[in-house]
Amino acid sequence: MLINLSSCPPSSSSSQIRLLRTPKALISESPLKPKSHFLRSLSSTILWSSSSPQVSFHRRNEFSFDKGKCPQSRSANSRCCAFSGFDFGGFEGLQSVLEAAAVLTTIIIVHESGHFLAASLQGIHVSKFAVGFGPVLAKLNANNVEYSIRAFPLGGFVGFPDNDPESDIPLDDENLLKNRPVVDRIIVVSAGVIANLIFAYVIIFVQVLSVGLPIQEAFPGVLVPEVRPFSAASRDGLLPGDVILSVNRMELSKTGPSLVSEVVDIIKKNPKRKVLLKIERGERDFEIGVTPDENSDGTGKIGVQLSPNVKIAKVMPNNLLQALNYTGKEFVGLSSNVLDSLKQTFLNFSQSADKVSGPVAIIAVGAEVARSNIDGLYQFAAVLNLNLAVINLLPLPALDGGTLALILIEAARGGRKLPLELEQQIMSSGIMFVILLGIYLVVRDTLNLDFIKDML
Repeated sequence: MLINLSSCPPSSSSSQIRLLRTPKALISESPLKPKSHFLRSLSSTILWSSSSPQVSFHRRNEFSFDKGKCPQSRSANSRCCAFSGFDFGGFEGLQSVLEAAAVLTTIIIVHESGHFLAASLQGIHVSKFAVGFGPVLAKLNANNVEYSIRAFPLGGFVGFPDNDPESDIPLDDENLLKNRPVVDRIIVVSAGVIANLIFAYVIIFVQVLSVGLPIQEAFPGVLVPEVRPFSAASRDGLLPGDVILSVNRMELSKTGPSLVSEVVDIIKKNPKRKVLLKIERGERDFEIGVTPDENSDGTGKIGVQLSPNVKIAKVMPNNLLQALNYTGKEFVGLSSNVLDSLKQTFLNFSQSADKVSGPVAIIAVGAEVARSNIDGLYQFAAVLNLNLAVINLLPLPALDGGTLALILIEAARGGRKLPLELEQQIMSSGIMFVILLGIYLVVRDTLNLDFIKDML
């Protein structure tokens, strides 16, 4: 799934997993799912790609921490969260990892169930339903369908007997997927995406009814969550929890999309020159002068982490109609965020390509969220579903959108399919690339986990 930090969605609520646009790339998630009925399966592979994800209530602008260093707050950037996320130090840590893994597995099952049900309800032959890829660990045969759990947790697939040489179904059987009309096949291929969208809506609806919806209330100024020891800010008296109300007597309004960046820009432009900050600390307001240190590139830095000055409140619906209204607004807001993150990733692909992570990082981030609170886990699941749906609609060979594109090409050609060998080459090359990439990412992300590094 592509989780990218983009600006807050245009909803009235503010999610606890919020995709925010930051000046420097961090990490994002992107479950990619290859599918092809020509290869006898609709399959899904989970990847996580991003140009800048953060598990957080608000946007952060890290302009002074050393590259690769993780802030110590709960809302650190998601790569930090991911690689410290597998904390097996106790029952709570193990429980949070299992919860995140269960969320990811459930989303895979929901997606594949969409394909499976769309085919079964139309009387189309289905031969396999698998969670994972590779060697079978456990399987059950029922109603001529093999249900299995497989060794590599990179996604799942629904298999069809269309081109299976071991199948005893005649090649001209009208209930083989490849022999069904275009509309029937489009329904089967798109059903996984539809299932994820519906599931995301249901998750948000349950959250609204059970724990309420988080909303942001903005206050003037910029919050200072952390101050780096021995930094310019520390030397000159800035403390964690302070709120910067003005910079060089320029008042800061309520939180806006560029407010943090404006403060950062002023700091960067004034190396070794005193910057006057009006600070709110508790019930007191006062001014202090901070002299930024100079970076190697000549810009200023004071050694703090900044975020919008917002507080999170919960709203509970008074009736079912209001619950549906809250759910709809949050669903639209999160969807807008996901679309924006995808756009930003593709527009900056050369910078974001090396930020791709796999299911290990997704579970690690989910574990960090689960340890934080249940609200975040709801949002984590909703965002994964929405990302999975959006990514799968891309017209790429390894995705549902690629299969849909081939079906539409067939329709445009008056029902004449592309040569079977060409279709198989297109789809198999895409699926093989994603699976190999997924295996690489699992290995890389596992080696980057803190407890693995400690053992090496």
